[in-house]
Amino acid sequence: MIASMPAGAESDDWLGWRPRRPRLRPLRIAVAWLCSALALLGAAAVLPGAHVGGFAGALLVVAIVAVLNAVLPPVVAALRVPFTVLTGFLAVLALDALIIKLAADVAPSAISVDGFGDALLVSLLAGAISTALSVVAGVNDDDDYAFRIARRIARRTGRPERTDEPGLIFLEIDGLALPVLRRAMQTGAAPTLARWVEQGSHALREWETDLSSQTGASQAGILLGSNEDIPAFRWVEKETGRLVTCSNPGDCADIERRQLSDRGLLQHGGSSRGNLLSGGADAALLTASRLTDEKRANPGYRSFLANGTNVTRTMVLFTWELLLELAAAARQRRRDIRPRGRRGGRYPLMRAGVCVFIRDLVVFSVIQDMAHGRPAVYATFASYDEVAHHSGLERPDTLEALRKLDQRFAMIDRARAYAPRPYDIVVLSDHGQTQGATFRQRNGYGLDELVARALTSAPVRGVGAGDEHSEAMGQALDEALARAPEREEEGTVAAHEAVVLGSGNLGLVYLTESPRRLSLEEIEQRHPGLLPALREHPHVGFVLVRSEAHGPLVLGTRGMHRLRDGHVTGVDPLAPFSPNAGRHLVRADSFRNAPDVLVNSFYDPVAEEGCAFEELISFHGGLGGPQTRAFLLHPKRLAVPDAPLVGAEAINRLLRSWRRDAPFQRAAMAAGAASSRPERIASVNSP
Repeated sequence: MIASMPAGAESDDWLGWRPRRPRLRPLRIAVAWLCSALALLGAAAVLPGAHVGGFAGALLVVAIVAVLNAVLPPVVAALRVPFTVLTGFLAVLALDALIIKLAADVAPSAISVDGFGDALLVSLLAGAISTALSVVAGVNDDDDYAFRIARRIARRTGRPERTDEPGLIFLEIDGLALPVLRRAMQTGAAPTLARWVEQGSHALREWETDLSSQTGASQAGILLGSNEDIPAFRWVEKETGRLVTCSNPGDCADIERRQLSDRGLLQHGGSSRGNLLSGGADAALLTASRLTDEKRANPGYRSFLANGTNVTRTMVLFTWELLLELAAAARQRRRDIRPRGRRGGRYPLMRAGVCVFIRDLVVFSVIQDMAHGRPAVYATFASYDEVAHHSGLERPDTLEALRKLDQRFAMIDRARAYAPRPYDIVVLSDHGQTQGATFRQRNGYGLDELVARALTSAPVRGVGAGDEHSEAMGQALDEALARAPEREEEGTVAAHEAVVLGSGNLGLVYLTESPRRLSLEEIEQRHPGLLPALREHPHVGFVLVRSEAHGPLVLGTRGMHRLRDGHVTGVDPLAPFSPNAGRHLVRADSFRNAPDVLVNSFYDPVAEEGCAFEELISFHGGLGGPQTRAFLLHPKRLAVPDAPLVGAEAINRLLRSWRRDAPFQRAAMAAGAASSRPERIASVNSP
């Protein structure tokens, strides 16, 4: 019996699963200590309040610090007290300074510091230098130490149940399209995922998103089993006049209450990490729908903070990510690269937060879940999506964000050997992205201004120029401070004649003069210039309205598509889009919160570009291009139907079938039978 199962191993190896203990690597430890000693000497040379007694003294201090770090941070992290990430960071920083002071007391000839402040500066500066040296030396990720910490915390917070019943780890890469992933695997930007496919353990499949192609709708379908009546990232409930946003914690909680049923993917022991919705999970961290219910600090931070090096390492990498963003933005301006997004203001801080702190916090929480033996974990990583929005779909810094994420997936893969149960890893995306200069960049005005000009009277309210991850950062801050989140009220929309919302290249126009959806005939009577202004605009691909006489109609510049019977007059406005575009639009038209007018930007299949109604040069939300081409990278032994996978609800049925089949798989392996039952999932595309 082998103790671990690498990506290419056979599932028969799972019978009688026995986890391996993280091992000590003397050479790696020696190199790490050497880097730490040099870093300590460098810090002492810079800081006047510290002195180190030569290289031998530095090595002695490193040894003392290593012993104390192995004991004190895990003890602090395991304390059952109201523990927030902010207080945890401050506690670990203070603890690092205290450890330096203790080392000075134990070995005064090796190191001396004038006071606590100097000890803190020594700890921070030495940590920064050590991190840089460790990267050069190739020992920056001490997986075995992290796994030992995770096992220790798991034992102190509840005894893990050892079993040979397979668990599932779902890792979502927000916004990564299948074509982009394939090229990244070829060019070396995703070597871990490429290796899994090359070794034959995993297969890569495409699935097509719903309309709207964005995280809120996709995660509702995947995690809750239903994304009915979610027309976009933002929408208006005309009956109440309320504006709903998919990343708002209160709105996410409402969505989950309405949609969650027995189809929740993470019910019965699962955990949710970094998601908008929890899927009925027992445990959640950085999950928007659960944030409102948090009354005390989340214990999920303990694993991250228990590794004493994580705090200084995170601070160093956060600063480095800021510098990378500033350099990449300057390079784009200098070379006049187009399309080019807005990259100033608070965006560099937000990018660093998503690409460093949130990413690594979610990784460590997944490893902690594995140490606990949870049967299912779903974690979302937004770093690629965040950078792509502002840098471009496949620009160097965007692919670098993907490479670093791939590196973390390799760490999660290695952690499987130490878990109390075997795990399968499934990697998927919720949608892709399409690139192009924004509507405003092309025209000098926004969609809201175009609508305002076409209406018979004003005013018009436009919403949708923000970054979808900004609220996730606010959510992380709320959890960090153990602060009850305030529900963001966008205000009533009843006083506005029109509300124009942007979700990528999907625009929604609500004429709030009526509490119900207006028909084509009513719009033409009340605002005769609106539909011509929209359908004839060169950067609008089509508009969707409902006719009293003909049902849902898709109107383009030179033609019309009647969705009820598929009749086309003139040039079909849906021709440049997916063959399933009509199917998606019929469903979107049936939603209770469907807008009076739905607008989709143009898509040029030759140039492979469209335009967002937000200020994002890579976008998603509507139809056109790779934004609807999501992927599923799954172990080959998990059966997938031959039929195309269309819609997030189909993915939910497929993933739930894998969870249901876990006991069957164990029994089948023991009996030497096949490890899948295709008949269970043959209808994942049906209701």
